Amino acid sequence: MRLLKQLLAVGAVALVGGQVTMAVKGNPFLTLVLGMATAALAPAVYAWVVRRTEHRPPAEIAAKGAGAAVARGMLIGFLMFAAVIANIAFLGDYRVDGFGSVSGAVGLLGFMAAAAVTEELIFRGVLFRIIEGRVGTWAALGLTGLLFGLSHLTNAHATLWGAIAIAVEAGGMLAAAYAATRNLWVPIGLHFAWNFAESGIFGTEVSGNGASKGLLDGATSGPSPITGGEFGPEASLYAVGAGAALTVAFMWLAHRRGHLVPARRAAAASASAGSGAAATATLSR
Repeated sequence: MRLLKQLLAVGAVALVGGQVTMAVKGNPFLTLVLGMATAALAPAVYAWVVRRTEHRPPAEIAAKGAGAAVARGMLIGFLMFAAVIANIAFLGDYRVDGFGSVSGAVGLLGFMAAAAVTEELIFRGVLFRIIEGRVGTWAALGLTGLLFGLSHLTNAHATLWGAIAIAVEAGGMLAAAYAATRNLWVPIGLHFAWNFAESGIFGTEVSGNGASKGLLDGATSGPSPITGGEFGPEASLYAVGAGAALTVAFMWLAHRRGHLVPARRAAAASASAGSGAAATATLSR
C-alpha cells in the first residue's frame, strides 16, 4: 500500500509537471521555469509522502549535502557521456556542423531537470528502495532496471534494443549509484547531466525522443551498434559498456560499504514486518 501511495503522489507531480512543460516546449524560458519548478516540487512531495506512509525522516532525499551529492553525480554523468561521444567521434560517426541553439539548450535544462528528478524518485526512490527491502539488492536492481527500460518503449523512435540498452546502462547504473550512496541526489545528478550533455550540449537524440537543439549542431551517422541509430547514443554499444562498467563500480562500492541487502535478510525483514502488522491488528480487535 505504501508503494502505491508513494507512486501516486510522485507520479501525479511528474504527470502534471511533464504535461505542462511539454505544452510550453516552444518557449525556452517557460520550459526552464516550469521544469525547474517540477524538479523542486517533486522531492518535497516525496519527502512528505514518505513521512506519512513510513513514519520516518526521508534521509535519502535530505537537503543537507544535497548540492555536493548532485555535483558529484553530474560530474560522473557528464564525463560518462563525453567519453561515449568521443569514442563515436573517433570512428568518424559523430560530427559537429556548427553552433546550435542557446535558447534550445536553456529549455532542455528545465525539461531534463524535471525528467531526471521525477524518474529517479519513482524508479529508485520508490520502486527500487521498497522492492529491495523485500527481495534484496541484486534482484531489485534487475527488476527495476527492466521496468525502467520498458518504460522507454513508448518513445517516438523506440526500439527493443534501445529499451534493453537503457535497462542495462541506466536502470542498473542508477540503482547501483543509489545502493552505493544511499541517497537519491547522486543518481539524480548523474541522470540529469547524462541527458543534458546528450541533448543540450552535443545535440543528439535522447532515448528515441527525436532530434534535440543543443549548444552544438551535432549529428551521428554510421552503424547503429556504434551510434545507436534513431534511438540515439544511449543505444550505442559504447554507452552500454560504460553504463555496465559504472554499475560494477557502484556495486563494488556498495558491497565495500556494507550497503547490499541480501535476499534472505530482506525476506526475513518482510516477514517480521508482516507478523508485526498481524499482531497489531489482533491487539486492536
